[in-house]
Amino acid sequence: MVHAPISLAVTRTEVRRTVRAVAGSRTKLLMMAAVALFALGPVTAVGLLVIPELGEQAATGTLSAADATTATEFVTGGTAVLWLFLVLMAVMRAVTTVADVDEPAFLLLSTSVRNTVVGVVAAEVALFSLWLLPPTLLFAAAFASGAGTALPVVAASLLIVSLLATAVPVGFGVGVWVRHLLTAYEPIARYRTLLFAAFWIVYFGAIATGGLNDVMATLFTHLQASPLGWPGHLLVLGIPGLEPSVPVIGGAVVGSVVVVGVALAVGTRGAQTHWFADPARTDDDETDEEPSSDRLEGLLSGGISRPVRTVTVTAIRRTKRSPIRLAYVGYPLLGTFGFAQQVVEAGTLPSFVAVLFSLYVVWAAGALFTLNPLGDLGPALPAVVTSTLTGRQAIRGRIVAGALVSVPIALLVSLAVGIVSPLSLERTGALVAGTVVGAVVTPALASGIGSAFPRFGSVNVTNNREAVMPSKTAFLVYTLAIMLPAVAAVVLYLEAPETIAGLIATVSAWAPGPELTVSARSITVGAWLVLVGGLLAPFVSYRYAVERFDWYAFE
Repeated sequence: MVHAPISLAVTRTEVRRTVRAVAGSRTKLLMMAAVALFALGPVTAVGLLVIPELGEQAATGTLSAADATTATEFVTGGTAVLWLFLVLMAVMRAVTTVADVDEPAFLLLSTSVRNTVVGVVAAEVALFSLWLLPPTLLFAAAFASGAGTALPVVAASLLIVSLLATAVPVGFGVGVWVRHLLTAYEPIARYRTLLFAAFWIVYFGAIATGGLNDVMATLFTHLQASPLGWPGHLLVLGIPGLEPSVPVIGGAVVGSVVVVGVALAVGTRGAQTHWFADPARTDDDETDEEPSSDRLEGLLSGGISRPVRTVTVTAIRRTKRSPIRLAYVGYPLLGTFGFAQQVVEAGTLPSFVAVLFSLYVVWAAGALFTLNPLGDLGPALPAVVTSTLTGRQAIRGRIVAGALVSVPIALLVSLAVGIVSPLSLERTGALVAGTVVGAVVTPALASGIGSAFPRFGSVNVTNNREAVMPSKTAFLVYTLAIMLPAVAAVVLYLEAPETIAGLIATVSAWAPGPELTVSARSITVGAWLVLVGGLLAPFVSYRYAVERFDWYAFE
């Protein structure tokens, strides 16, 4: 039996903890505000203009039988797809966060697993509601204002509640078993990093290539008359001119009760198995780490001193043990999905995309090991700084580590994108050479910037994984230190100062305020200054990083 007060206490605790975590992170709040303003803002504005007119048309009762059938199928198909999406989100939340309860020893000794599961699932329903109910009520109210009745608001609310009440328990039941396999079942747990990487590659690849749209369209069409679409008739109740099926609504209610009961039973069994199981041992391959480190050190023994080799091997070994530390390096790749589908449809890689990919590799080379040389040492910082290791040796070791990893990648990526793109053979050669040289130079550039703006505390990389990452200021300054010289080089290569000067004059003439004119010569001189400064910056940055290490003072 479920003890409701205890489950309710678990729910309140989980909701309060999650809300505090989000409210206490300025980065999350800024990202949410940016998404709400730039992504959801235009959609909301357009919806509030169009939806009232749809409500007026529905209230007139001029829908034909065919149009009414089409509208009902649209609602049921959309309901089925939305339910599947909510299940997927609930599964991902369970795998990454929800199934990993805080203070499990205290919680599981205080109450039964069933009470805990019900409380955790109810907390997830409440958190999902905080995201879905406000926009749902807003759009439903807009439709209701046009239709002249409040019934759409009630119907939309009932639909969201019914979907969440079934999707979240199902998602938790599936997610807790998936998490158990990934963390406690050794044959699968040892490959969980590869499985996670494969999942995200497939997921984002489907988005980039448009495959996800095709899947959604197929599901939308084939699930309209399925039980997954039955709850959509709750929404049909609130749309004037449409006739909902009362037996279907009854079937949806009964089916929801059955699904919730079965999902909670499966989730409780999975939680009991997972929460009381020992984590899998996935570090068996560490026995091979010493020989591989010795081989790497042997390869570097030719012209590199022993202290530098030690720093290099240690940096690579730590990253191999905890690759989550480099998760931030992949963030810029998310920006490629905007034009990935066009590239797939065209069958060729535009020249500017080839240059951007090569520029990203150059950027990543410096971000791997040298963008936080002091903070990466963690608790060992006092011992390392006060040891006989000099700043020159410490920084060089990290630069060598970055070059060892990134130079082969730079060679392969730049050569591949150059061949696939319309670039000529000579320009492909120049792209390869520039990318390889950049992969060697940018670690030195990043070392000084990371030393000037270090971060010593860990941050949440995922919902339950922490790592020491470079500071946001270091990210910004380092990115600008690469982008500005790159833009200056492009301006000079394309002989674009006159075009830019003309564009500035045209915009200034149309804009209010005093007219602004910049000569092409001034743009040329500025571009050369930025380019030369960018070429000298790695050497200056390296010297600063060395001095910063040697003269580091503890506060």
